[in-house]
Amino acid sequence: MLPWLLCGALALVSISLCVQRALTRKSLDETLCQLNERLVQDTNNPIFVSSGDRHIRRLAMELNTQLARLRRQRHRYQDGDRELKEAIANISHDLRTPLTAISGYLELLSQCEQTPKAQQYLHFIENRVQSMTQLTEELFQYSIAASTEEALSFEPVDIKAALEESLAGFYTALTARGIEPAVHMPQNPVVRQLDRSAVSRVLGNLLGNALKYSGGDLVITLRSAGEIVFSNTAPGLDEIQVGRLFHRFFTVESAAGATGLGLSIVKALTERMNGSISARYDRGRLSISLFFPEG
Repeated sequence: MLPWLLCGALALVSISLCVQRALTRKSLDETLCQLNERLVQDTNNPIFVSSGDRHIRRLAMELNTQLARLRRQRHRYQDGDRELKEAIANISHDLRTPLTAISGYLELLSQCEQTPKAQQYLHFIENRVQSMTQLTEELFQYSIAASTEEALSFEPVDIKAALEESLAGFYTALTARGIEPAVHMPQNPVVRQLDRSAVSRVLGNLLGNALKYSGGDLVITLRSAGEIVFSNTAPGLDEIQVGRLFHRFFTVESAAGATGLGLSIVKALTERMNGSISARYDRGRLSISLFFPEG
């Protein structure tokens, strides 16, 4: 009789442990699911657990504490980033007027009789003013591209036609550098819901990037899935630099006159149009992939 009772007790203990293990696993799965949701969503809702296990409840309390801290840090970052973009927009706007005036006076001054030395100095000043004007415009465009408050106007856009138009605009500049683009496109249109002017800006900046970094070639491939790949030799780059191409104000020595904002604008506009962009460097070749999914 005793062995049967012992076996029964062991069976009950085993069943109890299995049930407890199943409940613990369920509670942990619920906690993990809620944690993933809280990390994506900006919400004050805490993690709730149905388990009465004190260890799991203590884990949930600690996670809620860390989530609240993370939320505060995220809000501080968002506020600081928004203030930075507003400051950039205001500064670039304020610089436009004096720079326009300086350019006008320089043009008048260039019409006056000057010594060779004065002409040389005037040329230096004109170059610096042009650089400042370019930087000011890039700053202003970046603040607009990165601002979610500036609404985009979505409409059906044929990416193939937009790419052909951008290539036509850059063809003279490319051939002047000895770059003859090799372009591969599907026969049918590739239509997506996009902002037409933003797409034009994105493609223009990417072609301008090819002018800066290309070693003398450029291959552009448009696929029906909505992906455009810009590929060219880039002897002045390396993998570390390519990993930072989309960072604000990042430039390399080979990109003379660059502000470091062109590709940042591309990334900001692309993501606002629900697209994605990435760069890869392999065996001296830079490939930038731009993708706009359907829907």
